[in-house]
Amino acid sequence: MSSRTTPKVAVLMGGPSREREVSLSTGLECAAALRESGCEVIEVDAGPDLCARLTEIKPDVVFNALHGRFGEDGCVQGLLEWMGVPYTHSGVLASSLAMDKERAKAAFQSAGLPVVKSIIADVAEVQAKHVMPPPYVVKPNNEGSSVGIYLVNEDANGPPKLSDDMPDTVMVETFAPGRELTTTVIGDRALVVTDILTDGWYDYDAKYVEGGSKHVLPADLPAEITAACLDYALRAHNVLGCRGVSRTDFRWDEARGLEGLILLETNTQPGMTPTSLVPEQAAHLGISFPELTRWMVEDASCNR
Repeated sequence: MSSRTTPKVAVLMGGPSREREVSLSTGLECAAALRESGCEVIEVDAGPDLCARLTEIKPDVVFNALHGRFGEDGCVQGLLEWMGVPYTHSGVLASSLAMDKERAKAAFQSAGLPVVKSIIADVAEVQAKHVMPPPYVVKPNNEGSSVGIYLVNEDANGPPKLSDDMPDTVMVETFAPGRELTTTVIGDRALVVTDILTDGWYDYDAKYVEGGSKHVLPADLPAEITAACLDYALRAHNVLGCRGVSRTDFRWDEARGLEGLILLETNTQPGMTPTSLVPEQAAHLGISFPELTRWMVEDASCNR
């Protein structure tokens, strides 16, 4: 990043993914925080002309506020590496690996982290029969933010009917019961554990609609479970090769103690909207939103 005190920051937002609207919200919030921190900010709705736009803007840093495909899976990271523009969050390999849920789980298993059984199956097969005993979850293997998730309950009459926009192959994984927990990692530090309370499934609306969920932090947990969440989140961040900020989600079945703690996935581009978890966890530890976004800009680089 440039050493000048007022860095020029291009905030990438929007884009073509299914998470465009959330990305626009994240981008606007981050742009406002960066201006408050003293940065010169230019908001960029990422489209096919992105390379030309960045060539014209000549930013010192790109703040990546994209979510989902292209912005979160290594694609835009590769473009920025090619152009030699420092950027925030994780690099090409970590972004691509984290976005591919099956390969990420293989990396987690190699590090001794607890995950549930899953398979990759054709959509036609998943809709024709139960490919594993219920309860189980069906979701795209390479989307984020609970997009396209189906919970098949133990008493389900038959296999799920999936929407037409699901990919040809999907992940099917054993349902992990219990409380929804999450931990943010900033740099080399795991922050705190949040307990996410919802009336039902923690889906896209629960994450991003005002009032969709209640966040309790720090979570009221046994010390052993808190310590494990912090440890697992940092280990997941490191085994994937993440940089900057990441957030790791868990399920905890209280009846099973530590054995009931399951790592669900790690998000390399966690949301930063008014209802998002990362800014809340940072604020709990005395890090304001402008301070957090400014740290991310100062942490930006190529070769991530």
